[in-house]
Amino acid sequence: MSRETATSATSSQMADSGLGEKGLSKGTVGVLGAVVIGVSCIAPAYTLTAALGPTVAEVGTQVPAIFIAGFLPMLLVALGYRELNNAMPDSGTSFTWATRAFGPWIGWMGGWGLIAATIIVLSNLAAVAVDFFYLLIAQLTGNDAIAELTRNLWVNIPTTLIFIAAACWISYRGMQTTKAFQYGLVAFQLLVLGWFAVAAFSHVNNGTAFDPTPIAMDWFNPMAVPTFGAFAAGVSLSIFIFWGWDVTLTMNEETKNPKTVPGRAATLTIVIIMGIYLAITLAVISFAGIGTTGLGVGNPDNQESIFAVLAGPVMGPFAILMSLAILSSSAASLQSTLVSPARTILAMGYYKALPESYAKVSPRFMSPSKATITAGAAAAVFYVVTRLLSENALWDTITALGLMICFYYGVTALACVWYFRRESFDSLRNIVFKFLAPLLGGVILLVMFVKTASDSMDPGYGSGTNIAGLGMVFILGMGVLLLGVAVMIFMRVRQPGFFKGETLKRMK
Repeated sequence: MSRETATSATSSQMADSGLGEKGLSKGTVGVLGAVVIGVSCIAPAYTLTAALGPTVAEVGTQVPAIFIAGFLPMLLVALGYRELNNAMPDSGTSFTWATRAFGPWIGWMGGWGLIAATIIVLSNLAAVAVDFFYLLIAQLTGNDAIAELTRNLWVNIPTTLIFIAAACWISYRGMQTTKAFQYGLVAFQLLVLGWFAVAAFSHVNNGTAFDPTPIAMDWFNPMAVPTFGAFAAGVSLSIFIFWGWDVTLTMNEETKNPKTVPGRAATLTIVIIMGIYLAITLAVISFAGIGTTGLGVGNPDNQESIFAVLAGPVMGPFAILMSLAILSSSAASLQSTLVSPARTILAMGYYKALPESYAKVSPRFMSPSKATITAGAAAAVFYVVTRLLSENALWDTITALGLMICFYYGVTALACVWYFRRESFDSLRNIVFKFLAPLLGGVILLVMFVKTASDSMDPGYGSGTNIAGLGMVFILGMGVLLLGVAVMIFMRVRQPGFFKGETLKRMK
């Protein structure tokens, strides 16, 4: 089959599939705008301050190697996403593509995995934003007691709900408002991270670093990680820190060229984030070392927020900018992360996999109105319930997030392999991008899903909370997925059309 014939066949399949436009604003996002929103969603300042310490604790100086190991499956999956987007630019992404490839049941669960993962992260991002909001006020006023207000539930919860409501309001106003909000916050965040890296390397060069540690080639060697368990744990963490780039694809119906812009933006986002992570990681380890005392990155007391510990020694009187950068990082990500679940819910409503009311689009802002409000409300309810239950429940659910990420990324990657199976070997390009890359990336992530599920059954996994000897992380992760199954069965009874292939058809 020639490329022209394959393209013609794909167009014919799309015409017969039921795919359609949903009323979103067209042509409002270019490559730069999509990349900015993608970087914002990943939130490098927030992610690094929380993840760098635990990763060092697992693998020592081999953090760059682990980040590269986590980067590769993300890149391979992104290449598969790009091919699916070229063939079917649809805001439902994982839901739509998995349905077209594997049918309504797997497609519905792919959409649920994305929605559940993003709603969990939204609640966590809001919590972090509130923590740094009060910390910043304390630093500005010199009153340390203000930073402790975040520990008061009756102060923390209302403030968190205000942050979520503000993010919802900006997202409701559409992509133009979202872009304007994101440009400034992302630029500031990257400027401060760059400042931190340059200052750290300057201290190393001047001999004023805490524990000067020369960069060595074995930092990039995954074989130098002492055990496979440590390697797997490190890769699990690194997969989480890259998660969020697919927001660029959920905007595909709103980009200037839906067939090319989202895929390019997704690939560029991952590569840019990888560069940021490597630069900051090398700077941090070179300055502080991996010791378990003092400013060492391996010190358990530094694990919760490595930048909160190192910003003062590295940046001096400008350390407050790092607190502001992390606040802006989490706040910006809170808003940009809303883009994905809102557009997935919109698509599921449009194709009648959820109630049709979720397909409503604001006539003024051309944004998914009810879907945006629903996603924000779900994140708010989730945060309030888990925070009232216990702080351990909140953080264990965040740990369980890795299960959902690996699940829906893996399913979508394999959907690429299956969808293009008839043309995969027509050319060398197809072999690489439509077969090998998504196959390898999908298998890696699904293996990680099984491995993480198995490990999380251990009662000592995560916070150490368990029920009847079964780890809380496993219970929460599997519980969220099983809740999706229950909702799916309910929708099958209530609205059977989607599940019969009447609204979104599976490719034959």
